Amino acid sequence: MLSSLESCSVPLSYRIISETSMEETRPPVSDPVQVLKEEFRRHLETFYARLNLASPYESVEKAVRTLTTIVHALARDEQIRIVTDPAVQWQYFREAFETSGLVKKHRGIITGLVRDRAAVNLPVEYDHFLDLFRG
Repeated sequence: MLSSLESCSVPLSYRIISETSMEETRPPVSDPVQVLKEEFRRHLETFYARLNLASPYESVEKAVRTLTTIVHALARDEQIRIVTDPAVQWQYFREAFETSGLVKKHRGIITGLVRDRAAVNLPVEYDHFLDLFRG
């Protein structure tokens, strides 16, 4: 009488499972710089979309590069702190927005729009950008 393994026409295969430590099985930590770049870009897209303005693509990319340069200069612990603290994120986003020159794009239009903050369809966090357009 054949065993069930012998009767099977599929050849036997073996699976080798290596021993790994708990540290090796944890998912890798995301790159804080990449996380911040994506978050900043998303906020810039929202900013211009809610103001019904075309996003100045080249200037947005310059602002993202500026943020990248600023954050790359920081220690990894500080980068992680920025990722985990939205208030600190907005400080860095505002710095990149201003330093990159993005604040100069659509300046006249945005200055006119922010005269009546209630009419601007943006969450209060965006005041970090909008305050740069107020007299």
